[in-house]
Order: sequence, then C-alpha cells, then structure tokens
Amino acid sequence: MNARPLPDSSPAARRRFDGVSQNRSLERGLEILRAFKPGTDLLGNGELAERTGLSAATVSRLTQTLVTSGFLAHDRRARAYRLAAPVLSLGHAMRAASPVLKAATPLMREASNKLRVNIGLASADRAEMVYLESIRYNRKASLRTIVAGQRVPIELTSLGRAYLATLDEAARDALLAGIMRGYRSASWKPVIADIGKAIAKVASAGYCLASWQPGVVAMSTPLALPAGATLALNLSLITDETQAWVERRHGPALLALKRKILHELEAQEPGR
Repeated sequence: MNARPLPDSSPAARRRFDGVSQNRSLERGLEILRAFKPGTDLLGNGELAERTGLSAATVSRLTQTLVTSGFLAHDRRARAYRLAAPVLSLGHAMRAASPVLKAATPLMREASNKLRVNIGLASADRAEMVYLESIRYNRKASLRTIVAGQRVPIELTSLGRAYLATLDEAARDALLAGIMRGYRSASWKPVIADIGKAIAKVASAGYCLASWQPGVVAMSTPLALPAGATLALNLSLITDETQAWVERRHGPALLALKRKILHELEAQEPGR
C-alpha cells in the first residue's frame, strides 16, 4: 500500500475546513510532496499520478511548479523527481520551533537513559503516526532505525492504538474504514480485535501495548496537549520477556514521564 486515503480525505472534503474553502491547487501540490516516503528516492510523473490519484496532466503541471519553486529537484537521466533541500528546511524549522519538543525531548532523553529503553513521541497524520522525536537507547547508530519524521501504521502500533483510543466513535470508525480497505477481510479481523483490546486497555490503565515487530514490545499512552491536539508517547525495547512483564516493569514509568511532560508544558504557558 503506497497510500491509504481516509474517507474524509477526498478532494471535496479536504476543501472544507470550518466552512472555509481551501485552495485546490495548493492542496494538490501538497499531495505530490506527500507521495514521497522514506526509502523512495525518485518518482516519475506516472508514479506520482498513481500514488495521488491525480491526472497525469495535473501531475505534470504541479511537478514543474514545484521544481521552479525549489521543492522538487528534477533528475533528467531518470526522468523523475526527488525532494529538494527546502523540504528538509521546513522540517527543521518545525522541530526547532515546537514548544512540545522543547519541553519533552530533555525529559524523554533522561527517561531513556535511566530505563534503558527507547522513547518516542508521535502525531497522527491520516492513517499513520509520524515520529516527532525518537530517542534510541542503543548506542550503535546502525541499530537506531526509528528517527524523527518516520511513519508507522496507526492500526498495528501501540502509538496508533493509543491515539485511536482518544477519538470519538464516529471519527474512529471513519478512520478505520479507510484503513480497512487495504486489508482482506480475514486479515483485518484480528487487527480490529486487537484495536478494541487496546482501546479498553487505555481506558483502564492509561496505556496499551503492542508487538508489531518481532522481538520488540512497545507501550504507548495518549498525550493530550494544553493547546488541544493529542499526541502519543511510547516506550519500546527489544526483549524476550512478555508484554505483561514489560507492563509491570515500565508502565508506571511511562505514565510518570507523561505527567512530567504535561507539567513542563503547563509551566511554559504565558502568565505562569
């Protein structure tokens, strides 16, 4: 699955935001940029059309504009495009200006060193969670495979399931309906069952667990920000132990880290 559009991500729906009409050309241009994922170096107009659902003529016009504006670089030999430096600059600007990361990153690093685990913070984007920060405990750089900006699936990860637990039923059903289209019925049933268990776990314990990668156990808790957005905070480690062991050993520490981050964010609010 290269792209997993949601029910409310249709062009018509995306042009509505609090009753304000959105700019369709800008919207389509952003879809071109969204088509590039980690591991994807070059994309031609045909591949971009397939990934975005836009017509070939529209893609051709947009890629030319994005090259002119500096956001795409054109590889003449490959007859394809790659992301250009200004895209990286935008990501850096976002991270440098984020009050959440300013508050959370030092605390996440401290917890990672103390507990000897990986700590991550992620935000939802359509059918995926995007890491805003990732503190890897392993000292070998070659084993630090999760970095800021990396995407993971909402439905399979503890991060995504913790986020799903914060949505109202209608929003959650709409999101999952879009994701479900990429699955066969038989393979979707255990996934949706695990999501239901995770939502119940968040309600009772404040976090949920998942082992979507072999040998890795992760647990996540929703992080509702004072400004209104909701992120997900996670803790993960490579272990042969059971999820129950990880929960007993690290559950209280994850919730304590969450409280510290929220306290730091509140302390940074103007007037305090």
